[in-house]
Amino acid sequence: MSTLATTVDGLKLPNPFIIGSGPPGTNLNVISRAFKEGWGAVIAKTVSLDASKVINVTPRYGKLMANDGQEVVGWENIELISDRPFKLWEEEFKKCKQMHPEGVLIASIMEEYNQDAWIELVQRCEASGVDGFELNFSCPHGLPERKMGAAMGQDPDILEEVCGWVKSATNKPVWAKMTPNITHIEDPSRAALRGGATGISAINTIRSVIGVNLDTLRPEPSVEGYTTPGGYSCKAVKPIALRMVMEIATLIRKEFPGRSLSGLGGIENGNDAAQFILLGSDTVQVCTGVMKFGYECVKPMCDELLAFMEKHKFATLADFKGKSLDFFTTHADLVKRQADRKAAQKAATATKVVKADGEWSGDEFVKQSDALSRG
Repeated sequence: MSTLATTVDGLKLPNPFIIGSGPPGTNLNVISRAFKEGWGAVIAKTVSLDASKVINVTPRYGKLMANDGQEVVGWENIELISDRPFKLWEEEFKKCKQMHPEGVLIASIMEEYNQDAWIELVQRCEASGVDGFELNFSCPHGLPERKMGAAMGQDPDILEEVCGWVKSATNKPVWAKMTPNITHIEDPSRAALRGGATGISAINTIRSVIGVNLDTLRPEPSVEGYTTPGGYSCKAVKPIALRMVMEIATLIRKEFPGRSLSGLGGIENGNDAAQFILLGSDTVQVCTGVMKFGYECVKPMCDELLAFMEKHKFATLADFKGKSLDFFTTHADLVKRQADRKAAQKAATATKVVKADGEWSGDEFVKQSDALSRG
């Protein structure tokens, strides 16, 4: 029998499906619902010490629809991190662990470039009972003036330093969440791992403009007639996420063996999850998918992933983690491989010149005759 149970960085998970940081983990009520539905772990919505500066607007989501007008293929948000007081989060973290002692609860945290603030945030979260941390270095919008989110994650030197601060303050797992809004995802990933992060999460949303309303001529989502670029998610970002996960997994394999990788970006079913794991993910996160289909979507995702494993006779996730990484190469190598294959094929199908009467073939008689006429 195949099993989805796995242990990552000491965290025992019943399955690899994790609620990604965002609206699906925005308070105790919804986090509790996620655990009841059977999610492997929950990453709460990002918290900071001072939520007073976090003011959300409405509307703050924009959807890109398929041509049929029914299916959502892209999703933009201009939502900020949690606007709830940190003291309230401390209380809810404690209650959550009391209610779900076996549930793996991970705090997503974000602060300014201030060592004391990061350490205080880590220590207070840990005192509240969380099982691990995800460092939000990747939110593409909101609070850039405070050098938070992607503004920090795009600077490998700062990122490495902050990871060092956090790791010095806790023995719990620390995952650094990467922004895709950068040329080479390996650079910040390497910095985070060098700084002491036990793992990487990738990717967060892609900085975007979802579209322009052709009636009002205003970009969307429109707030008082104006907007700001937001974070793009949903199934449309999956190919980009897969590419970056592949690059990070390759980096980990070569330079940081044993470190973990949590993949996310457009995962909506078990087959999506299988692809991320084949490219090196230990776990997979779902955020927009929950907003589209509800917390109960984890059950069919688990069933589909198990069906994939049983089809290929994989007993555990480790049996196929990173199995597809070996099949990436350079374009020059692809050209050589194709030329070699064609040459071998040509050689194999070339008609052998008859040297003795016993070599004549009825099927190849004409070709063998022609070969002899050419000497």
